[in-house]
Amino acid sequence: MAALPLGYAGGMADSSFDVVSKIDSMEVENAVNQARKEVEQRYDFKGVGADVSLSGEKVQIKANTEERANAVLDVLHSKFIKRGLSLKALDTGEPYASGKEYRIDAQLKEGIDQATAKKLNKLIRDEGPKGVKSQIQGDELRVSSKSRDDLQATMALLKGADIDVALQFVNYR
Repeated sequence: MAALPLGYAGGMADSSFDVVSKIDSMEVENAVNQARKEVEQRYDFKGVGADVSLSGEKVQIKANTEERANAVLDVLHSKFIKRGLSLKALDTGEPYASGKEYRIDAQLKEGIDQATAKKLNKLIRDEGPKGVKSQIQGDELRVSSKSRDDLQATMALLKGADIDVALQFVNYR
């Protein structure tokens, strides 16, 4: 009879997945570039100083009126959706006057903060299937269970939760 590996407890190992909030920076760049091209070409944006730009983790929108700035933001939102990016990953501020133009600053949000992780942990404990365990690991959440069906139910629960963070599920094993 072959010897069992050290640390073998018998039975099946727990299945698990990680809940993360990550942004594909190339997709964001593509969405901003597409929005900029559309703003440059559209007739209703001619001569209004409308522009959208990306620098690091910040998207800045400029136009000569508050309404035009909001219209450029709508174009950006449509490009985010087309490229499969969640609008929850974009933390948009209010339009403000800067000289003769209006600006809107939007910050890209990545990672799950401690407060949100605790909220997700509590949600899984209170409403999730009984055998599911979750633990916070930095800016992500590890969810594990003996039953893959319970993990699927937990994913569905988290997808339906009202949380202002874009969630992805990775490392499902």
